[in-house]
Amino acid sequence: MLEHEQVVIRTGRRSRLPVIVAVHSTALGPAAGGLRLWHYRDWRDGLDDALRLSSAMTSKFAVAGLPSGGGKTVVALPQGTKPDAGRHRDVLHDVADVIASLAGAYATGPDVGTGPDDMAVIGEITPHVFCRPAHLGGSGDSSPHTARGTFAALRAVSRRLYGTPSLAGRTVAVAGLGRVGAALARLLAAEGAALTVTDIDPDKRTIGEELGAVWSAPETILGAAVDIVVPAALGSVLDRQTVADLRCRAVVGPANNQLATPEAAELLHERGIVWVPDYVASAGGVIHAVSVELHRLTADEAGARVDAIERTVDDLLDTARSRGQSPAQAAGELARRRLRAASGPAGRPVAQHLPAQEQHA
Repeated sequence: MLEHEQVVIRTGRRSRLPVIVAVHSTALGPAAGGLRLWHYRDWRDGLDDALRLSSAMTSKFAVAGLPSGGGKTVVALPQGTKPDAGRHRDVLHDVADVIASLAGAYATGPDVGTGPDDMAVIGEITPHVFCRPAHLGGSGDSSPHTARGTFAALRAVSRRLYGTPSLAGRTVAVAGLGRVGAALARLLAAEGAALTVTDIDPDKRTIGEELGAVWSAPETILGAAVDIVVPAALGSVLDRQTVADLRCRAVVGPANNQLATPEAAELLHERGIVWVPDYVASAGGVIHAVSVELHRLTADEAGARVDAIERTVDDLLDTARSRGQSPAQAAGELARRRLRAASGPAGRPVAQHLPAQEQHA
């Protein structure tokens, strides 16, 4: 049964590529979520991504206590192709057409394959966009705020495990040194953490050298003997085998969809490894962007919302411990409780079909 309020699938009139917009819920407010421009073997794989990620965005906003719902846009690129500049622009305008047709029910921002400049192009057609460049009045690159929010989550976990929010002296493995991973690694290094890092791009080794970090092979970093593992690249990294190989006390990172299967969260809990759901730890970027551009808060007010992730994680860990639950279960219950307290458009009751273990977008 479809759990979403609406799903639009349209062939772009310019690009002739499938544009998918999934609006999971507007119970708490208009939906928001990123635009993923990615290669798929079949466009239906992109649809699966959009459905899963939009559901996770609902959880992200609900747990954060924000007046927004979950949505997602996916453009399915054929494998082995890369749009040239003109075709890329056509794709963005096709996306803008679909978003405009939703009349404010959904706004989009950057995700895999897109950035602030792309949001400016979409903004030529529809105002329902966020993370536009700062010089155009937008909130700009969301990656520093995603890193800041993940750092806040790490502080909460450190307090729980070690009695102090300081990461000084903690050993931390960061898997992925993209914009978010590199920004987070710099925050950790400045705090005094001892870092082990990796990335599939060997050129990122220079970032590790800059931070005085140990370089690891990508295929072995999850099994590093450290205090905390930070997944900061692509998802589906936590499965039965990788969970069994972990030698850490916590897994906290900004990578989306870290669970290969929902059971991985319970396997982590059984091993006594704290896992903060990715849609909680990674929420800083979108919290900041929608707070500034959609909710019209000041930069300081938006920053305070990002920093509040630390308190959110504190509360989730307290709830999980008192109820004998995993943090994933506690977060899922919190999201469903907040959605049950809300009503949908025109007072409609909201269907409650959030999965028991949401995976983030």
